[in-house]
Amino acid sequence: MTVIAGISSGIRRLGAILLVAVSVLILQPADAEAQTYRFTSFAVEGNDRVDPATILAFLGIESGQTLTAAELNDAYQRLQNSGLFESVDLDPRGNRLVAIVQEYPTINRINIEGNRRIDDELLLTVIRSQPRRVYSPSLAEQDAASITEAYQVQGRLTATVTPVIIRRSENRVDLVFEVTEGRVVETERIAFVGNREFSDRRLRRVLESTQAGIFRQLIGSDTFVADRVAFDQQLLTDFYRDRGYIDFTIQSVTSELARERNAYFITFNIREGQSFSFGEITTVSELPDVDAEPFNETIRSREGVTYSPRLVDNTITRMENLASQMGLRFIRIEPRVTRNDADLTLDIEFVISRGDRVFVERIDIEGNATTLDRVIRRQFRSAEGDPLDPREIRQGAERIRALGFFADASVEARPGSAPDQVIVDVDVVEQPTGSLGFGVNYSTDAGVGLALSFSERNFLGRGQAVSFSLDTARESRSFSFSFTEPAFMGRDVALTLDAYHTTTDGQNASYDTQNTGFRPSFSFPLSEFSRLGLFYRISQDGISNVPPASSIILQNDAGDLITSAVGYNYFFSTIGTGLNPNAGVSLRFGQEFAGLGGDVEYVRTTATATAETTIMREEVSLRATVEGGALNMLNGDSRRADRFALSTRQLRGFESNGIGPRDLTDAGTQVDGLGGNFYVAARFETAFPIGLPEEYGVTGGLFYDIGSVWGLDNTAGLIIDDDLHWRQSVGFSIFWDTQIGPLRFNFSHVLDQEVYDRTRSFDFTVEARF
Repeated sequence: MTVIAGISSGIRRLGAILLVAVSVLILQPADAEAQTYRFTSFAVEGNDRVDPATILAFLGIESGQTLTAAELNDAYQRLQNSGLFESVDLDPRGNRLVAIVQEYPTINRINIEGNRRIDDELLLTVIRSQPRRVYSPSLAEQDAASITEAYQVQGRLTATVTPVIIRRSENRVDLVFEVTEGRVVETERIAFVGNREFSDRRLRRVLESTQAGIFRQLIGSDTFVADRVAFDQQLLTDFYRDRGYIDFTIQSVTSELARERNAYFITFNIREGQSFSFGEITTVSELPDVDAEPFNETIRSREGVTYSPRLVDNTITRMENLASQMGLRFIRIEPRVTRNDADLTLDIEFVISRGDRVFVERIDIEGNATTLDRVIRRQFRSAEGDPLDPREIRQGAERIRALGFFADASVEARPGSAPDQVIVDVDVVEQPTGSLGFGVNYSTDAGVGLALSFSERNFLGRGQAVSFSLDTARESRSFSFSFTEPAFMGRDVALTLDAYHTTTDGQNASYDTQNTGFRPSFSFPLSEFSRLGLFYRISQDGISNVPPASSIILQNDAGDLITSAVGYNYFFSTIGTGLNPNAGVSLRFGQEFAGLGGDVEYVRTTATATAETTIMREEVSLRATVEGGALNMLNGDSRRADRFALSTRQLRGFESNGIGPRDLTDAGTQVDGLGGNFYVAARFETAFPIGLPEEYGVTGGLFYDIGSVWGLDNTAGLIIDDDLHWRQSVGFSIFWDTQIGPLRFNFSHVLDQEVYDRTRSFDFTVEARF
């Protein structure tokens, strides 16, 4: 009975549930019809500056059009997203739709608060919001991001900028950017993993980024900048590739932020590979009418020389120039490389073939707000209408970047109006090219002095260089002015105008000197590594205030004379550009011919030769310099203003003008050097690390110097020592490269001297610029 009663109770509950469910289904109302709108008239409320027609255009609703609720919402969104209004509301009133808007306020003024490291004037140039224009919240956020980026460039990665508005009357606001500058995030450590041939110290010298050192408050390059790390990767790659490491790769770069969030630790994970040398180098021609032999003669690289892509590019350039001289058009030089892993060599075969007949339609330049178009165009050897040379376009881009006028420069080619035409697009970003400096300098010769300088490398956007400097010291004063036009008459000829005025008051002598002159000159390239300069000089030179006890030779030289002379200088240098990136030589030979008017006639000849290299995996540098000169008078005797005298930098261990011919007639006339008609000096030095962290910028060096000054024209009746006497000195140097200027300490010991020579055991120079 109990079981039957339970089953009956369950059936009754199930019936009740079914009854409720059926009731719900029966009583549920049918779906309501979707709501629609139809407007025959429109109105706008709240607008002041925006025309009603513009608002209705954003709505996009036509009179009599039937709209669903979703379509009305779409119209609302279009008006809201127009960026013109702070708030929007649509009010349907029967057949009339009313748009109620509140316009964004007008910016009354813009302020930047909390900034100390960057001035308002600089930050205001990076924002787009302007007074008396409509305030836009999205634009204000973009401006805040731009200000933040300006701080990040200076290494302040934790800087934050918040835009705030202060409402004023008449629907105006003050826009304020509240800046929290944060601390500078420095590059605390730069390390390398995988380097075997070069030490971390050597590789860090390649990079633009530096580690934070003792001058971290002054040095800007030790602040962490992400873009600089990307540039460092390219510098590191170029360094290895230029030394034959064709398989070099940067596998990864990690930048770890310290726990205190004030420093980064950068690690370059690299794979060096092996260094390859040039193997067999040949030239072949695929054109029956072109002989490969003349092109083969342009090759400078030889078998066994360390391979470098730069040397291959230089060879291709010389071959292309030869093709142009031979009147050959649309010639392509292509290097085919055969790799020999057994002996680590690369065979290069330069193939001469016919290129595509494509012409330069035009060159479009954008972004040059200051620099004139012609300054950029003349960096291309190809003009509009010339055959397209892709390599020349790339080299033109490199020349534009090398000008130093632009923070960024990109050059790209795109199709022109016809299949055989291309348009070269040049996009540049201007950067400051002028500098104004005030500084303090010191030397043991001249003492402490003040220096004022100004330079502009892109004067009036013409690519011209203008500079002047004013230096004053205890015993000397000088002023100089220089102007250079690098493309005189539109050619690769540099015109330079120099003017100078220098006076000394008993500097390393008992008399005073005055020199005032003007020197125009031209210079132009002769070859890949050489340049020739031609000049004219007119000057007024002389000495004064010669003590009565001085040599009769100096007393006869007193007074001012005019020099009018022409001359030339020949320069040749492979340092940094030759076959060996670690070694090179430079030569300079010049002559000056005086006598085109003026008071003196002579031929003055000077020559300098320098050779330098690095050893011990480029940790130690060696340099040798030999220089000399001869003064041959054509009329009369030489005078002190024209004779040679060695300075402390030319012969360390001796005073400037401390050696050379002396009047030994009596003891009172041994003070002043008379100068000589001939001189020679040789310097041999080495520089090397001394174990201190390289971010300190302190290195050491050893040197050996030898030289002499001798020869006078008229010594009759006087006891003159003007013979050739060799002077020698040895010593060590401490170099300290700081942000306030290069410091050099020379400690010298004289090995060979004359009794009347003036020696110096210590020399210290510093130059600071602010």
